[in-house]
Amino acid sequence: MEIKVSENNVDGALKVLKRKLQKEGLFREIKRRKSYEKPSEKEKRKRREARKKRIKALRFKKLALH
Repeated sequence: MEIKVSENNVDGALKVLKRKLQKEGLFREIKRRKSYEKPSEKEKRKRREARKKRIKALRFKKLALH
């Protein structure tokens, strides 16, 4: 990943970098890997994430129909 700093605007470049990392889910991944996750907890988390994804997809599908 590359962020260009224009006119010595480091703060702006840092904002852009943070936004890109947030979009990629890097902060969430770091938080998740901070401690050990039991396999059963991992399965529960995966199911919970999949459920959220399905609900979100249904919501967008309903919006597209109207």
